[in-house]
Amino acid sequence: MEVTEHDIARIPVGNLRVPRGDFAAVWAAAERRCTELGERGVTDDWYPAGVAVTCAWIATATVRPISGRPFAARSPVTRLTSLAYEERIEAEYLAAEQLDVRRPDLLASRPGWCEGIRATLRWAWRRSGPAPLQVPAPQATA
Repeated sequence: MEVTEHDIARIPVGNLRVPRGDFAAVWAAAERRCTELGERGVTDDWYPAGVAVTCAWIATATVRPISGRPFAARSPVTRLTSLAYEERIEAEYLAAEQLDVRRPDLLASRPGWCEGIRATLRWAWRRSGPAPLQVPAPQATA
């Protein structure tokens, strides 16, 4: 999914506890990393996908598949179709903290998935810990 200015502008103010620009940079980097891994046929690194789907849900993004109808991003842990809002994000955060206990199959079938979701929610929602992906600082122009 390409992250657009429209996607960023639509993020509800209460859904982020980090600067909007930082969130946008991490989300775009996660989407790019997913594309790169897919093009190389890498199937054992789900961390960036966990970050990307969590960002899309927090942002209340519309997913536009190559074929089929667009749909609202689902919550990454509970897979609910409801849009993200403050209470729902907190509930998703709590569910994410127990995800590998409740779904141990994901540790083998989607390595990095649980960690990507948790890292994103901790950073973007709880403001605890570093950004889930390192994003290079913008270059100064002369």
